[in-house]
Amino acid sequence: MTILVTGGAGFIGAHFILYMMKVHKDLRILCLDKLTYAADLSYLAPVMDSPRFRFVKGDICDRETVYRLFEEEHPDMVVNFAAESHVDRSIEDPALFLETNILGTGVLLDGCRTYGIQRFHQVSTDEVYGDLPLDRPDLLFTEESPLDPHSPYSSSKASADLLTLACRRTYGIPVTISRCSNNYGPFQYPEKLIPLTIQRALTDQPIPLYGDGKNVRDWLYVEDHCRAIDLILQKGKDGEIYNIGGHCEISNRDLIRRILHILSKPDTLITQVKDRPGHDRRYGMDTKKIRSQLGWQGETEFEEGLERTVVWYVDKYKGL
Repeated sequence: MTILVTGGAGFIGAHFILYMMKVHKDLRILCLDKLTYAADLSYLAPVMDSPRFRFVKGDICDRETVYRLFEEEHPDMVVNFAAESHVDRSIEDPALFLETNILGTGVLLDGCRTYGIQRFHQVSTDEVYGDLPLDRPDLLFTEESPLDPHSPYSSSKASADLLTLACRRTYGIPVTISRCSNNYGPFQYPEKLIPLTIQRALTDQPIPLYGDGKNVRDWLYVEDHCRAIDLILQKGKDGEIYNIGGHCEISNRDLIRRILHILSKPDTLITQVKDRPGHDRRYGMDTKKIRSQLGWQGETEFEEGLERTVVWYVDKYKGL
């Protein structure tokens, strides 16, 4: 079995490659990554010299590169992590997100259609559903929730999801889609909330908090996400969508406070800043489908995962 993993030098993609190489000893993985600002080949150092691994620098929007890789390697499956993913950057420069997240996904699907594939798996996000009210904790996103994206980023991901499903209907490409909540763990680029908070706290810099800080996110430890995708590739049904969530909803303000407590830093570092335009209030995921149909269960308690993540970043920044 050969799997083409796009965006595999990024945060979640690198964790997925390391996890799959460790768990499946007969698996071969191809990694296609453009190596933009948020990618780092050092994450893949443990597998770079493995005969079961090949890295190719390239852009999923580059049809020639993608087709050449299909011709050379004939992958059995494609897992598409490659995406521009930072909401603030999408507000500043939407075009880049539309190109990578929609057109790039289209090129990959064209490759699957041209050369054949057992499965194309699209890694999506809970943000395609929009948001939920803070005063209704009983409400959760299900796989049947309507798409209601509120940023250029989430709109581009919703578009890619729809394109993926359309290619299944039109061309018969076997596909699955997973929509995950906010991931956390080692390797994450420090523009994201948790690594940004850790980095700034360690140097006693102000930590920006958008608006009133009551926005709620559901946090999922990255390796639990990787296990879920592995199960979907093995047992997921063609054409199905699966929500993956950590069942750990916490406000941004309370999350920052927890990190400051771990680091023995004062809450006075928290600095309220102007809210993000169109800022979603709450995300919450219903994961009954993947739990009941595929037997997935998150294994990492939030406190344990957060401690592990903080320790990793502390060790990283000690060496700088």
